[in-house]
Amino acid sequence: MIFGICPLSVVPVRSSSADKSEMVSQLLFGELVEILEQKGAWLRIRSLWDNYLGWVDRYQIQTITPTEKDRYESSVAYSLELVQGVMADDFSIPVTLGASLTDFDGIKFFFNNQSFTFSGQVINPNEITPNSELLLKIARRYLHAPYLWGGRSPLGIDCSGFTQMIFKMVGIKMPRDASQQVARGRIVDFIEQAQAGDLAFFENRKGKISHVGVIMPEGKIIHASGQVRIDRIDHYGIFNNDRQKYSHKLRVVKRILPNETLLPKENKPEEEEIKNQVQLF
Repeated sequence: MIFGICPLSVVPVRSSSADKSEMVSQLLFGELVEILEQKGAWLRIRSLWDNYLGWVDRYQIQTITPTEKDRYESSVAYSLELVQGVMADDFSIPVTLGASLTDFDGIKFFFNNQSFTFSGQVINPNEITPNSELLLKIARRYLHAPYLWGGRSPLGIDCSGFTQMIFKMVGIKMPRDASQQVARGRIVDFIEQAQAGDLAFFENRKGKISHVGVIMPEGKIIHASGQVRIDRIDHYGIFNNDRQKYSHKLRVVKRILPNETLLPKENKPEEEEIKNQVQLF
C-alpha cells in the first residue's frame, strides 16, 4: 500500500482526473489517504478517515511511509482556529478549522522533514468525552461559512461536510455524504424527543435524503444552506427565518451521541466553554 498526506491548506477531491471535473470533497491539511492508482498527473485516492474515493492532483499530496502513517494516526489534534499559520523556520502554511496536526506534541510537529510550530487552540479527541455542548460550541464556529458543494472548511462547506467535521473533532467518525450518514445512529421517534446534538435528515421531492443538520436547544437547528445558519425546526422540517417559509422537509432524526437527560443551555461564552473541555497549548 502507498499512503499520502495533505500538505496544503485545502485540496480539492474531484470525481475524475481533470481540473474541470466536479469537486466532490476536500482534504484539509494533515489528512491521510491511501493512493490507489496514478493516471498522468492525477492520483486516485481513498480518504483514511471516511473511505471516500476521488482524484487529486499528484503535486498536492505528499507520499509517506506506512510507519509514518501509523504514527500520524495515533497522535493527532485538530485546529480550533478559523485560519492560522503553522510556522516553519522560513515560511508558514495557513491551515483552517479542523486541520489535522499530526504527531503534535503541544508546541510543534514534524512534517516532510521539517519542524512546524502552532500557537492556536486545538482539540485532542483522545482527551475528551464527546457531548452535545462541546459539539455545538464547535459547530457555532462555522457560522456564516459560505455553502460550497464538496467543501469541508470554514471558507466553504456543504451540509454533510459540516456535520462530518464537527463530529470528527470530538472523535466520532461519520461518512462523507448525508445519504450515508443517515444509516448511522439510533432513530428518535419524534422531534419533541430530540436532544441537542442529534442529526436531522431531510428529503427532496423524490424522497431521497438530500440535507442534514444538527439539532440545537429550543427548537433550533444549525445547518449549511447558503451559509452555515441557525433556523427553527419542527415536525414538518426547517423553517427559514429569512424567507419565512419551510425550506427542507424532515425525514428522520438520528442520535449519534449518548443519551443526555437534559438539553444543555448555551449561556456561557464560547471561548470559556471550549477552554473547559479541550486541551490548550
